Amino acid sequence: MSRDYKGKKIVIYPQYIDSSIPRSRGRRIPRNIAIPKPRIEEIIEAAEELGLNPKYEESAYPKHWWIKGRIVVDKVGSKLNTLKLIAQKIKDLRK
Repeated sequence: MSRDYKGKKIVIYPQYIDSSIPRSRGRRIPRNIAIPKPRIEEIIEAAEELGLNPKYEESAYPKHWWIKGRIVVDKVGSKLNTLKLIAQKIKDLRK
């Protein structure tokens, strides 16, 4: 049984994929997959290349309220897998 995610969105804060942030402060993926200091522009570019229709929103992650910006993307699978895909794509783009 597969899930239908059509029309559903997920929110991605840069802190979710930042290797310099501990899990207790918001990182969602393992440190070896995460990337150091991801920029909003990189997340948008990676999401575009993955076909996730990114949209920027001026909002802050509660634990890092002074850092503004989040990206809303189409949900195509689990949030964790989407974060891993975006982190890997950013690594590829940085090469």
